[in-house]
Amino acid sequence: MVKEDETFPCDLIFLSSSRADGTCHVTTASLDGESSHKTHYAVQDTKGFHTEEDIDSLHATIECERPQPDLYKFVGRINVYSDLNDPVVRPLGSENLLLRGATLKNTEKIFGVAVYTGMETKMALNYQSKSQKRSAVEKSMNVFLIVYLCILVSKALINTVMKYVWQSEPFRDEPWYNQKTEAERQRNLLLRAFTDFLAFMVLFNYIIPVSMYVTVEMQKFLGSYFITWDEEMFDEETGEGPLVNTSDLNEELGQVEYVFTDKTGTLTENNMEFKECCVEGHVYVPHAVCNGQVLPAAAAIDMIDASPGAGGREREELFFRAVCLCHTIQVKDDDEVDGPRKSPDSGKRCAYISSSPDEVALVEGIQRLGFTYLRLKDNYMELRNRDNDIERFELLEILSFDSVRRRMSVIVKSATGEIYLFCKGADSSIFPRVIEGKVDQIRSRVERNAVEGLRTLCVAYKRLIQEEYEGIYKLLQAAKLALHDRERKLAEAYEQIEKDLILLGATAVEDRLQEKAADTIEALQKAGIKVWVLTGDKMETAAAACYACRLFRRNTQLLEVTTKRLEEQSLHDVLCELSKTVLHCSASLTRDSFSGLSADVQDYGLIIDGAALSLIMKPHEDGSSSNYRELFLDICRNCSAVLCCRMAPLQKAQIVKLIKFSKEHPITLAIGDGANDVSMILEAHVGIGIIGKEGRQAARNSDYAIPKFKHLKKMLLVHGHFYYIRISELVQYFFYKNVCFIFPQFLYQFFCGFSQQTLYDTAYLTLYNISFTSLPILLHSLTEQHVAMDTLKRDPALYRDIAKNALLCWRVFIYWTFLGVFDALVFFFGAYFMFENTTVTSNGQVFGNWTFGTLVFTVMVFTVTLKLALDTHYWTWINHFVIWGSLLFYIVFSLLWGGVIWPFLSYQRMYYVFIHMLSSGPAWLAIVLLVAVSLLPDVLKKVLCRQLWPSATERVQRSSSRRAPADAAPSPDRPLLMDPEPRPRRK
Repeated sequence: MVKEDETFPCDLIFLSSSRADGTCHVTTASLDGESSHKTHYAVQDTKGFHTEEDIDSLHATIECERPQPDLYKFVGRINVYSDLNDPVVRPLGSENLLLRGATLKNTEKIFGVAVYTGMETKMALNYQSKSQKRSAVEKSMNVFLIVYLCILVSKALINTVMKYVWQSEPFRDEPWYNQKTEAERQRNLLLRAFTDFLAFMVLFNYIIPVSMYVTVEMQKFLGSYFITWDEEMFDEETGEGPLVNTSDLNEELGQVEYVFTDKTGTLTENNMEFKECCVEGHVYVPHAVCNGQVLPAAAAIDMIDASPGAGGREREELFFRAVCLCHTIQVKDDDEVDGPRKSPDSGKRCAYISSSPDEVALVEGIQRLGFTYLRLKDNYMELRNRDNDIERFELLEILSFDSVRRRMSVIVKSATGEIYLFCKGADSSIFPRVIEGKVDQIRSRVERNAVEGLRTLCVAYKRLIQEEYEGIYKLLQAAKLALHDRERKLAEAYEQIEKDLILLGATAVEDRLQEKAADTIEALQKAGIKVWVLTGDKMETAAAACYACRLFRRNTQLLEVTTKRLEEQSLHDVLCELSKTVLHCSASLTRDSFSGLSADVQDYGLIIDGAALSLIMKPHEDGSSSNYRELFLDICRNCSAVLCCRMAPLQKAQIVKLIKFSKEHPITLAIGDGANDVSMILEAHVGIGIIGKEGRQAARNSDYAIPKFKHLKKMLLVHGHFYYIRISELVQYFFYKNVCFIFPQFLYQFFCGFSQQTLYDTAYLTLYNISFTSLPILLHSLTEQHVAMDTLKRDPALYRDIAKNALLCWRVFIYWTFLGVFDALVFFFGAYFMFENTTVTSNGQVFGNWTFGTLVFTVMVFTVTLKLALDTHYWTWINHFVIWGSLLFYIVFSLLWGGVIWPFLSYQRMYYVFIHMLSSGPAWLAIVLLVAVSLLPDVLKKVLCRQLWPSATERVQRSSSRRAPADAAPSPDRPLLMDPEPRPRRK
């Protein structure tokens, strides 16, 4: 027994409840993110068992499928025994199953029997982790790390070989301060060589930037707050701001090449408005005049026929009943959100609730035309007609909707005993099953509405005699009781039942585009990002929306791979023809293959539907992949935009996967707002959920969530751009400064007889990456802005400068590595030649081993820190504090480390070394000269490249610096960097 507001402890078969109709309401927010109440139904033969004694007297067995993770599927049956008679067998489906983790609402208590417990529950089976997404930057880091591991091994190997070459002559041995004992001399040569190799590995291991991974994780974690703090991405209407579910993919937002977007609720508002319905050739508009009758608040009506004709009134009545009865919408009081449902005639103002906004729009529209849907109670539906009479229908069967059939049906029995089957669905699934009705008139109206971007729905019916219904009942019961292949058997039964229909009419609802959806798509295309729309809508409706949001333009030539065209030509012929068309154009003119936008090139748009895609994706009989895929991809590459309509959720993921694993391996992003978008969100490199009206499943399963589609523009073109620039500089800088750090150590071995003597003191070895050089690069990677935010929003083409991992390619990596090697050579040999055989102090003393190493280390710390200062374009007080503060900290630490006798140290080899070095004038001169020489090549390279081969970003930087006065106020787009504390979130 589970009581109200308690959570179900396991998966239960629902036996009975305290409600007389044997229903209960649950919330599954912890399972699928849906906060709305869902209705579940008790087993028909046990719903009258209201006490524990009744339950004790129940004798029944349950047969069900093995545990599986799908939350929305369950196959089973219950055998209820009474006395010694044969058992009553009833089917069990997902509507009878109460899942562990769901919460009971608006029901005093329920009784159930456990079927799955522990790790066999659907909740536990869904614990399995998602596939780990790794960004392109992380993959590059790991490849570069392997290169540096090879360098480390090479250095250790070279030094080991050189050591034994050096000691091969009789008069050469270890230095006098590191003489071997006799036992060491007698050890095996290979063992000694291996030990020396490991010693060199330890000596040079600092070239591997282990601390880089820690710094990168800190940068990603802290940087992710910049999105959540962005007030421009906060939606006042919903009171929602962006969410970051993972910080691992921040920089991937700056590398997106393909955006796959849902239409309804993503590009559109998912706020449906009933526009019209067409019945028997007559078009009804809310608040209009119809056949001389003035409907409530009448205004105007568009008529196709002048008169309804024979039987028109009857068909009209049937149509309105069909629309209401096919939408199982409940009525909820405004002031009683979690309370019991009440009918509109209770005197309280009511609101319709449903999982589908277009269902609500349809029923509300029908209500405005004179019909009112009241409620579903005890398996009965009540309707109020235009004459204000209450009509009661018994609900006999529901043929549930699925994405394959694209329709659903109900079988009802009227108070007069007539039995009807009412069917609603997409035009493509209704028209082929119709044998009577004004098909041509209604079809033309549907096509007209679709071209205008309206969402259409067709309605049909047929009368059933009692014998027909009994046959249908037996057919459905046999399919429902099947434990194996129940879904297939039900689908076959539905196909037999839903035929020979009479067409009643069609409805149309409007779903407006979201604010700035068109501007966002246009900006993404200018940034070189290809945008694909993946939707379940029919082609005409989706194409109209694509024109409205500027995905297709007036001069766009549309190419079709649709079922209608495939009826006339084979798939092979269609694809070959389209391939010749687009490839001929691309061969004759130079095309910008990355964006597909060019004034000199014919702009192509491709439209494909789900059935055609299934043929393209269908594997050969031998199991190999279809050869049509590459041909299809070649066509898509030369199209500026692609529209995929009539898509099932799984097909959306297939499209994303197809592009994701094509030969270019582009970075993909999928964005959607509903549960049907989750599969493609999980499949794409970056998944973004819209916090919309379709629940929270998409937002919960995504990497990032945003309130509106328009926020995608700033997320990619600004935040993504900055994230990539910052982390790529962080990675390259870490490798650079570690080369500067360890290469002098490698060179030093050639001057100390390969004795594994360290050049730097152990304190310097430990603190170089931890304290002296870590904080400046961390803060630089959080605050750097190479161009202003408003510039990035104004000029989306700047996004192309960083495309294809441009800042972490091999050319840039080799440049930074060789720059580090050059600087290391300057540090070491500059100090070596300047002080060789010379007096450097006033009393004639020469520098010793530790002083020489300290001089090299000092030049190195100043060089790598000033190099970072040269690369900083946007200075804040934070940058000044950490850059100059880290240099000051190094000086203060060195003075204290070598200027004080520390009692906890057994020896101090650095005592007075740093002060001794600073007392020398030539040492000061050496530091200044060597730092200047080290930075000179990088400065020259920056100047020459900016003048001779400037990138788009560098041209913008140069023009901005000319326009901006020296005392210009900070840009209002940069408040976060001037004040790192988050502003209070608006409520």
